[in-house]
Amino acid sequence: MKKILLYEYLSGNGFADRWVSAELRMQGRAMRDAVARDLVRSGHVALTCVAGHDEAHDATDTALAIEWCPAPFAIPPSRFLAAEARRHDAVWVIAPETDGVLSTLCEAVDPSRWIGCDAATLHIASSKRRTARYLARAGIATPRAWSVKAPLEVARNASAWVVKPDDGAGAVDTVFFHDYRMAEYVFLRRAAARERVTLEEWISGDALSLSLLCARGHAELLGINRQHIGVYDGQVAYEGLTANAVSLSSEKASTCRSLAARVARALPGLAGFVGVDLVWHPRRGPVVIEINPRATCAYPALAGVLDINIAASVVAEHFGLGDDFKRRRYAA
Repeated sequence: MKKILLYEYLSGNGFADRWVSAELRMQGRAMRDAVARDLVRSGHVALTCVAGHDEAHDATDTALAIEWCPAPFAIPPSRFLAAEARRHDAVWVIAPETDGVLSTLCEAVDPSRWIGCDAATLHIASSKRRTARYLARAGIATPRAWSVKAPLEVARNASAWVVKPDDGAGAVDTVFFHDYRMAEYVFLRRAAARERVTLEEWISGDALSLSLLCARGHAELLGINRQHIGVYDGQVAYEGLTANAVSLSSEKASTCRSLAARVARALPGLAGFVGVDLVWHPRRGPVVIEINPRATCAYPALAGVLDINIAASVVAEHFGLGDDFKRRRYAA
């Protein structure tokens, strides 16, 4: 029996010093609860979950065999995790890459206890520009970005542009432009304000995300999801997804499997559940927008339809356990 701590940052009051919408907290809880259910159903885990200050949980949930502990209140989450990690065999964290949050939490935990992507890979994936550079070296298509050496090159080769945080998630503070010079102006103004921001071409096409199980340079494609993206008065908005929108037996899925394998080889430190956001361009095919090195909003939807226990597979890989543990189906 492995003792595991599950901590979701937003629902666990991680951004105590800033406003977080109820919708984002709800999404965080949905991911946490889906992972928790899978871990408990594996039958091999003694699970501790972190509850937010606005949640009411008994210390022990006998129905699901979960021990609950309150979110850190007077200490930083990194100190909380460092202390709790020593009481558990492993720690599973769901947190945004924004402001280096996920990387900071990873650094607080001994690598042998950290479930998920390693620190070096989190450093790369936390920056859209760094991610694009690494993938481009492997011949993987990514959006062309503004550069100091050739700022107008993008203008000659694209019809629309987007300015967004380099470490952002969920289309927060992401702005769309048809006018390149206006996009460049906004980009330079935000950069001058010391915001980590990127300007890149807007890729037109079908917005998709790949849900992967990754380990040691390999990736298994779990699902191809359709992302719903809207643009309203220049503001880009993420409006959710439809899980398993593209059949895994389709020709498009074959291309996605090949792409997933190339991404995993380019970033061999990817581990556990990983999301890859892409746009399927009519001529260029799949263009990778970013990598989410953690559980994503697709997890709860996929967990309900796949015949494997995703979280059990992740834990089994982490501890080097057998295939029976990895592929254990849900209890009736």
